[in-house]
Amino acid sequence: MQRQTKSKTVAKSRLSSGRPVHQNSNNSMCHDVWPCKHPVFDQVRCLVSHLNMSAPVLFESYVRSQGYPFTEEKKLDEFCEPDQAFPPFVSSLSDKERVINLYQIFVFFNASLDNITKDQESLGDVESKEDLLRRLRNTTNNTGGLLSNLTCLLCSKYKVNHVDVTYGNHSSTDSFEKKQKGCQILRKYTKVISHAAQALGHCRHKQT
Repeated sequence: MQRQTKSKTVAKSRLSSGRPVHQNSNNSMCHDVWPCKHPVFDQVRCLVSHLNMSAPVLFESYVRSQGYPFTEEKKLDEFCEPDQAFPPFVSSLSDKERVINLYQIFVFFNASLDNITKDQESLGDVESKEDLLRRLRNTTNNTGGLLSNLTCLLCSKYKVNHVDVTYGNHSSTDSFEKKQKGCQILRKYTKVISHAAQALGHCRHKQT
């Protein structure tokens, strides 16, 4: 059975601009969402920038921890083709549509991170994966914060209470396929987050 993280959105892949409704309507992604603080999009920009800087190192740590054939760069295209279900970043969108696009990307990625982390823990030899697991958890924390900011923007500024999202397929019980799926997700993520960071521009605050 496909594993999914809990979300207040419906699992579909269609880009949707949502429907404007009362911000605090029950049974919506906006339930209990408070008005945004003024620089919230600056926070989004900085989090995307930070995630972009950490993405290549996360991917390198992942492939190193999986062993052969993932450690062979020449074999990556054969065994680690970028995931096709991962939502793309679309540059030619309005500000509202861009926030929706980012929300879709990070709902998908946050669910995938949870699955990847659980798979790595279940595959054993956790001590040798200490660096990878730390990076996965840090990335999960950052994407969670980013989703909170994006949700705030959608609900408070754009009055959107529903976005169609997809979680992808992560149902294999085979050890190699688990490693392969994680590799495919993280490889595609490095490309998508790079495009997003370039489009959003530089963070105005000092990165830590």
